[in-house]
Amino acid sequence: MTLTPLIAFHMGCAIAATLTGATVLWARRQAGPLPWLHRIAGYGFVLLMLATAISALFIRDFKLPNWAGFTPIHLLIPVTLGGLALSFWHLAHRRIAQHRSVMRKLYFGSCVVAGLFTLLPGRLLGNLLWQRLA
Repeated sequence: MTLTPLIAFHMGCAIAATLTGATVLWARRQAGPLPWLHRIAGYGFVLLMLATAISALFIRDFKLPNWAGFTPIHLLIPVTLGGLALSFWHLAHRRIAQHRSVMRKLYFGSCVVAGLFTLLPGRLLGNLLWQRLA
């Protein structure tokens, strides 16, 4: 797979979401929480995750095991969109603990774990990494 503008956009949004998500989590865990930073960065995180998930719909890979170009990692698209919707539903109903739980799971599953999977050999970033280290 080559680096196309769509893949570059997707990758940029995913990396930015990972960094922004870390800021969101950090802003709420401090001894003196920063609710304004948490809220601003949180909206940024949600927008970046939406952009990442929607752009992933148009990225197809026919080399890996797939179904019509969709690989198993594409299962994160409905998980991400559903998680974002569920998180806002909890927030609207003032269920902060559930909101926190969903967003943490979304961050670690869709950003951290999926990010680690992109470093596997055979993936674009994985191939770049392993070629540089070899």
